[in-house]
Amino acid sequence: MIHVVNGPNLNLLGQREPEIYGTRTLKEICEELEESAFCNSVQISFFQSNHEGEIIDYLQKLKAKDSVILNAGGLAHTSVSLRDCIAAIDAEVVEVHISNITARETFRQTSLLSPVCKGVIMGLGTDVYRVALEWLIERE
Repeated sequence: MIHVVNGPNLNLLGQREPEIYGTRTLKEICEELEESAFCNSVQISFFQSNHEGEIIDYLQKLKAKDSVILNAGGLAHTSVSLRDCIAAIDAEVVEVHISNITARETFRQTSLLSPVCKGVIMGLGTDVYRVALEWLIERE
């Protein structure tokens, strides 16, 4: 199972700073991923929360054979608790960022999560989700 997990404010995609995050909504992104997963006979689920603890609870319930596409939003830069959760679970996590965080404000340039994730995809707009899904499908 591939889980697509989105953190705070990603429910506002399509309306929040479209010059940075584009005009596609989270619903549109999920629909595209669902179609791709179906075509590849892969199970996929979606979860979004604006609450750090809910994301951690969700990730802790995953199984070792699960994979995660994680856009933690601002939590990537601030959450030691989320970092520790990713390090503790057996599921493989791919971190995604719609923008190139290394070219953004100083406080956004470092992700606490990257060192404990299998990989990081950033700066390709909302295509980061599709690229991550394709990579995970190839590994199954």
